[in-house]
Amino acid sequence: QVQLVESGGKSVQAGESLRLSCLASGDIFRKTAMGWYRQAPGKQRQLLATAPRGSEIHYTDVMKGRLTVSKDIDKNWMELQMRDLKPEDTAVYYCNGWPPIYPWGQGTQVIVSS
Repeated sequence: QVQLVESGGKSVQAGESLRLSCLASGDIFRKTAMGWYRQAPGKQRQLLATAPRGSEIHYTDVMKGRLTVSKDIDKNWMELQMRDLKPEDTAVYYCNGWPPIYPWGQGTQVIVSS
C-alpha cells in the first residue's frame, strides 16, 4: 500500500519563502505522474503543478511564477519551493499521483500571515 508523507509546513509572514517535501513509500515515481495539490478552508482542492514524466514540470495558474518543483525518482521524493507567499496561500498542501489515485496523506499545513 502506497503511503504519502508531506512535511515542511509552518507559519510564515507574507512575502517569505518555504520549501515543502513529499516522500512516497513504494517505487511509484517511475510509473506514476505526480502532482502537488492544496486545499484552503472552505475551498475545493486545487492542482498546483504536475510532473508527468522525466524532468518535465507543468504549473497551473494557481501559483504560477511563484513555484519550483524538483523531484528525485530514485528516492521517490519531491519538493515544492514556494516564494512570495500570500495570505491566500494558507492551506493544507498535499502530494499524490496525477490523477490522484493513491490514498491521501495528512498533508502539511501552511499558514501565511500578513
